[in-house]
Amino acid sequence: MGTAFKETKVPADAPAKDKALAWIDDRFPLSKLWNDQWGKYYAPKNFNIWYLFGSLAMLVLVLQIVTGIFLTMHYKPDANLAFGSVEYIMKEVPWGWLVRYMHSTGASAFFIVVYLHMTRGLLYGSYRKPRELIWLFGFAIFLCLMAEAFFGYLLPWGQMSYWGAQVIVNLFGAIPFIGNDLSLWIRGDYVVSDATLNRFFAFHVIAIPLVLLGLVAAHLIALHEVGSNNPDGIEVKENLGPDGHGVDTIPSHPYYTTKDLFGVSMFLLIYSAVVFFAPEMGGYFLEYNNFLPADSLKTPPHIAPTWYFTPFYSVLRATTSDFMWVVMAGLAAYVVFIWLRSRLSHTTKIAITVLAVILEIGMLPQVLDAKFWGVVLFGSAVIILALLPWLDHSPVRSIRYRPGWHKTVYGVFFVAFLVLGYLGTQLPTPAYTLLAQACTLLYFSFFLLMPWWSTWGRFKPLPNRVTFTPH
Repeated sequence: MGTAFKETKVPADAPAKDKALAWIDDRFPLSKLWNDQWGKYYAPKNFNIWYLFGSLAMLVLVLQIVTGIFLTMHYKPDANLAFGSVEYIMKEVPWGWLVRYMHSTGASAFFIVVYLHMTRGLLYGSYRKPRELIWLFGFAIFLCLMAEAFFGYLLPWGQMSYWGAQVIVNLFGAIPFIGNDLSLWIRGDYVVSDATLNRFFAFHVIAIPLVLLGLVAAHLIALHEVGSNNPDGIEVKENLGPDGHGVDTIPSHPYYTTKDLFGVSMFLLIYSAVVFFAPEMGGYFLEYNNFLPADSLKTPPHIAPTWYFTPFYSVLRATTSDFMWVVMAGLAAYVVFIWLRSRLSHTTKIAITVLAVILEIGMLPQVLDAKFWGVVLFGSAVIILALLPWLDHSPVRSIRYRPGWHKTVYGVFFVAFLVLGYLGTQLPTPAYTLLAQACTLLYFSFFLLMPWWSTWGRFKPLPNRVTFTPH
């Protein structure tokens, strides 16, 4: 037999909203969900501006979904009609230009916010135990965003949309044995065509958003299960007060609600300025070539992805046949370094050595060409971010308590990443290619050498409680 239904008793003279809320709570845990996830979720009291970007990412996600819904009301996923339908949205649909510019600006804003959110995690060690799963869910969200942006980039059916998709899909053709069949399966045709547009549209508006929403929910649930990190990297749950909450924590509502609202207002001010005054952002958000209809017989002089992909695209473009000899030398030196300085077991070292030998043989120009290894490095540059929780062996989480020269290491990494991003937007020249190769080596060295450099130097003692200055 089922349990008896118990109705919450509400005073007869209670306001109507309280009665309505009690009626809902008896049938659905609305108040419990609010309190668990935000209303009575206790967070460290020393959050700074870096902690705004998580809530801003949620805001941009909502903006993208809402504007995307309105765009699909008028967009035609047909190779003969897609470009015209976008023009119709821009010129004929009331306020259509605003919705389209909000969506295109929102795509770049999403990546700006997410990159800053990831930077905060890197600086304060938010990926360290016990938050590894939070980081992995966040990384999966990042992958989904990249896929969502790529699929959406084809939909305007402009010149850069068409040729950008052609180049990226053809990258899969570099995979031995299955590459050509895989490229054909992704396109749905022998070239980027109507079939490609239809399947990309389906992924962009249905499949990826559903996965993305599920991952965002998992990310938040995992975060609220183990608690938020803080700029000091101290576990606030280890110092509890009489009420059972950390003595250095405060309820998220209203304290962080008000701060988040201020952050949202500042973001919307900048976002609106871009939408109304510079939606193309000098060609970085919307390229000139994408205002021209797709033409399979006319290749643009310079094909480059949107700016948020260019750091990884630069890694791909920097991988030349000459550069592969540098990669091979670097791999051999890394294996020697592991044998000399690593505490891994003898069996593990032998396994790594065997794998390295196989890779070295594969890197020979007679075996696999540089194009294939460019795709491998392109993917590895993204995937290596997921390994951060197991690469960082520092005794402290936050950069505040690391040796001063660690800040220089982080600074060099960020500069290398930004330079790669810039170079990906430019025409390749011998000098730019050489610079991209140097930055690629710096990028991978930051991660692959992290198990060692993250433990070197004199670390500052951690305080017993979080550092906090009331204001």
